[in-house]
Amino acid sequence: MDSIRVGIVGASPDRGWAVRAHVPALQALPDYRITAVGTSRLESAERAARLFGAAHGYADPRGLAEDPGVDLVAITVKVPAHAELIRLALAAGKHVYCEWPLALNTAEADELTRLATAAGVHHAVGLQTRYSPALARARRLLAEGYVGEVVSATVYSARHLGAGTEVPDWAAYTLDRRNGAGVVEVLGGHTLDAVEYVVGEFTDVSARLARHQSRAIVEGVGAVAVTSPGHLLLDAATAAGVVVSAHIHDSKATNGRTRIEIAGTAGDLAIVSGAGGPGGISLSELRLLGSRGGEWQPLDCDDPLAATPLDNESGNVARLYSALAQDIRTDAATVPTFGDGVRAHRLLDAVRAAADTGRRVPVS
Repeated sequence: MDSIRVGIVGASPDRGWAVRAHVPALQALPDYRITAVGTSRLESAERAARLFGAAHGYADPRGLAEDPGVDLVAITVKVPAHAELIRLALAAGKHVYCEWPLALNTAEADELTRLATAAGVHHAVGLQTRYSPALARARRLLAEGYVGEVVSATVYSARHLGAGTEVPDWAAYTLDRRNGAGVVEVLGGHTLDAVEYVVGEFTDVSARLARHQSRAIVEGVGAVAVTSPGHLLLDAATAAGVVVSAHIHDSKATNGRTRIEIAGTAGDLAIVSGAGGPGGISLSELRLLGSRGGEWQPLDCDDPLAATPLDNESGNVARLYSALAQDIRTDAATVPTFGDGVRAHRLLDAVRAAADTGRRVPVS
């Protein structure tokens, strides 16, 4: 069967999410072949093409999108550029995988979803934490009644990013809330989407957002203004009556870690991150623990890519790509689509509105 040919926009040869996650994921999967890469400068694009084995390097994203040797465009650049790049790919009739956050705001995400639907192509948004084996097994166990009736979920997720030290220069743009890539959007979006995927969608929320520093020291730059919140506190409920509390925050001094504890009438589950690393649910190796009234016990989690050498950052991305390949080949729709991205954007809108008004807000 022919490989699905991928063009990656944002495939820097030196650093970035593409080289850390997308390139190793695609290179590990026989369903795919990287045929084109794009960066902001032709010299780096050509160097990336040589490094990743692609036939073409582009500084012009339109050229990459219209390359007849590309079936799927992967967009891995900063959020403000997502919409324009998605439009180019859709106009060229290409399938699209866009990193989360899908867009700068919900209106933009909604427009992109309508365009993608009209184009009749497959579209995926990078909410890849759903493909963590621990999360997938927890979802199945809840459906099978492992904990009985689900009563509550308690969530803690933190990143160790620049706490007491310089913020890496690559992360500087996340400090400006206008760029749509701060703690609320990235860490909050990934974490809350994962929780909803397991216990059900929230119907309403109350929330508080906090910003404890007005300036930060960025590596090689100096002091910059901080306008993105660093903490998200949430109280939510699902249609089935599951109550959810969450604390999501950045710049934890000691380490970054995640724990999602799900309580039921007959038992409990906990999704926990391993030690070390920057933390955050989407960057951590997650384990599953279970208890039915006794001690916590580790639970086995099936991994369809267990034999494939992948690290924490590329593993879930590869699992999403693997599912997307099957969707493209069978014309199914199992992966998180742009529509799921719109849902996540609307949930974050409700969080912001609740924090601004001090009132409980329905999730539209």
